[in-house]
Amino acid sequence: MEAELLGPPEDLKGKDVLEIGAGAAQCSRWLTAQGARPVALDISHRQLQHALRIGSAFPLVCADAGALPFADASFDLACSAYGALPFVADPVLVLKEVRRVLRPGGRLVFSVTHPIRWAFPDEPGPEGLSVSASYFDRTPYVEQDEEGRAVYVEHHRTVGDRVRDVVAAGFRLVDLVEPEWPAWNTSEWGGWSPLRGNLIPGTAIFVCERSEMGAPPAGGWGRD
Repeated sequence: MEAELLGPPEDLKGKDVLEIGAGAAQCSRWLTAQGARPVALDISHRQLQHALRIGSAFPLVCADAGALPFADASFDLACSAYGALPFVADPVLVLKEVRRVLRPGGRLVFSVTHPIRWAFPDEPGPEGLSVSASYFDRTPYVEQDEEGRAVYVEHHRTVGDRVRDVVAAGFRLVDLVEPEWPAWNTSEWGGWSPLRGNLIPGTAIFVCERSEMGAPPAGGWGRD
């Protein structure tokens, strides 16, 4: 938000914005405060119930990001903070859907766990600073319940994979932001700490614009 990757706050007023994988819709609430007209979308009904309890003066939509229930060219902007894209096996499908509902020149900003993070163990101390897995191993991280059913799946893609996905979906990559650990943050939680944060990035933010040159054909450019 402070980085103004969607544009200066004064330019957001009156803009139609789609938040994808919104969870409790924190971004949509901030966008509303700037005068934008957000729509918060998530596949989890429970997450949207949290958004409803907190309070939302904008539409909440329960739907799959790979089959957006909106007409073509419905939004000026789209954003996603760790939502949808890390959890789907075919991110190009989602990105093509986002491109479809964006107006010409529309911007998409999305964040994911920085791909380099996958090569390191989930530890905040010195033991978390040594590579323990191949950066190029694209095996998904899966958590299962007692009956062996997947309850959480997150897909690893390299930086190059993400760039190719963006381009294949008909976007132009405007910027790739790797936020540095802020000096004021002395907290430690999960696998993160100032020690790790000052050495490796935790987040990658992709700033994309709908490209009108070389748009994907009706059949799509996705991998076979």
